[in-house]
Amino acid sequence: MKDTTTADWWRESVVYQIYVPSFADADGDGIGDLRGIAGRLGHVARLGADAVWLTPFYPSPWADAGYDVADYRDVDPRHGTLDDFRELLARAHGLGLRVIIDVVPNHVSDRHPWFREALAAPPGSAARDRFVFRDGRGENGELPPADWQSKFGGPAWTRVPDGQWYMHIFAAEQPDLNWDNGDVWADFEKTLRFWLDLGVDGFRIDVAHGLRKDLTPPLRDTHGGDTAPLNAPPEGDDHPFWDRDEVHEVYRAWRKITDSYDPPRVTVAEAGVSAHRLPLYTRPDELHQAFNFFYLRCPWDACAFREVVDTSLAEARAVGTLPTWVLSNHDVMRHVTRYALPPGIDHRAWLTAGGRVPEPDTAAGELRARSAALLTLALPGTSYLYQGEELGLPEVTDLPEAALRDPMWERTGHRVRGRDGCRVPMPWTREGPSYGFGPGEAAWLPQPAGWGGRSVAAQEGRPGSFLELYREALRLRREALGDVSFTWLPARGGELAFRKGAGLVCRVNFGADPLPLPAGERVLLASGPLTPDGALPPDTAVWLAPGASGAS
Repeated sequence: MKDTTTADWWRESVVYQIYVPSFADADGDGIGDLRGIAGRLGHVARLGADAVWLTPFYPSPWADAGYDVADYRDVDPRHGTLDDFRELLARAHGLGLRVIIDVVPNHVSDRHPWFREALAAPPGSAARDRFVFRDGRGENGELPPADWQSKFGGPAWTRVPDGQWYMHIFAAEQPDLNWDNGDVWADFEKTLRFWLDLGVDGFRIDVAHGLRKDLTPPLRDTHGGDTAPLNAPPEGDDHPFWDRDEVHEVYRAWRKITDSYDPPRVTVAEAGVSAHRLPLYTRPDELHQAFNFFYLRCPWDACAFREVVDTSLAEARAVGTLPTWVLSNHDVMRHVTRYALPPGIDHRAWLTAGGRVPEPDTAAGELRARSAALLTLALPGTSYLYQGEELGLPEVTDLPEAALRDPMWERTGHRVRGRDGCRVPMPWTREGPSYGFGPGEAAWLPQPAGWGGRSVAAQEGRPGSFLELYREALRLRREALGDVSFTWLPARGGELAFRKGAGLVCRVNFGADPLPLPAGERVLLASGPLTPDGALPPDTAVWLAPGASGAS
């Protein structure tokens, strides 16, 4: 069992993201649940992860697959019960795994008791002040209060029968909370303590950069809206509802709460902000980690990766922490498919057009994804793995339109297919109606034919499989923990080369030709076969033990 007693376990950890609806289904209704997860945690422990992050499992009408929360201190019946959660927590801790859960503080479900109360109350009431209600513009208030746009498409405002409008940066079923209101602060403190008292080890904070808004009348227009992809940084440093300086007051208060537990609990921000603003979220008295979406969006290019790594390390170390690296998650196209496409392509447009033109270079995508895994896991800091990336799962690009569940699909008038393709349930077995996902006949999102060939069972013990590569990489990574020094090494054309600590060299060949490996360095692990004469092929990465002199 791994040692999970140190307070700073998170600094060089590997965290495995579980998308709750799509990991494992115990009751056969086609939707993932907590008992299903508990039964499959052995896979995560054997992989070598230190923790799991669970996406929302709270009561929800599922307008946004659980990110529209109706009750923050309970479990949705489709996912189980509070007792199921307690059992999952005990199972995880017994395996040496920490448990991080999602908290969604920017918005609630329109079925939340507070919002129902607000709709029944008059304008100007205390109930409405928990949200962002405003009178409209125009002669009869028929225009929204500002030109703010939803990240899911369309206006960020919906009108209610009495004529006022409420704000929702995401779906209309997800009204934004007003973090200038004391009730909101107090209720979320209660929520944090509820789950901390149950024994969770930390929180991932959804839309961490969006809580505080400039609500000074009249509301400022954004002049062009906000149509960038999810987690893209806003234009400028004075946006009316993104990355306000006031948001840090929230996290200073939350840090005091998490630090009051023994050992202190961990927090990670989902913050789509600029590179120079991201470190503000991880100052010593705020959050512990913040996802590095610049790394996730990096094209397959040595210079681009080097620039992102340099900037990320420098910015993080300036506030006394380390970066948090991530290649995929439940909001973006899986990186096996991203790396298979030409640079500069609009992924959302490509998916909506059918995901066929241009045809993805599947072989190149898989080679690059394997290399990216070694590159990422060799860097100082924490790595977050998204379920299924250890199986090399690609984006499912041909889901039937009738099966799409992402609210982006409807809100954009069927112009953006959304994120369903990266959320297709996990394959565990080679055969069966849901490839081992559950005992029912089908999963909530249809799995493609042949999905079983990528399953855990199909890759278990198979030399060279994605699964065995990840297992070996995480085993070797653990041996190199503790020394977070980082040095770039001289690189040949198209190569990225660095040393982490004193005992691990990583080389990645982004070029078109094989590269000879330096003499005197021992190969620990390669993402793919070397050439017959021992050179590093294109789109391949290798971990090496440096020679006695440390020269390269």
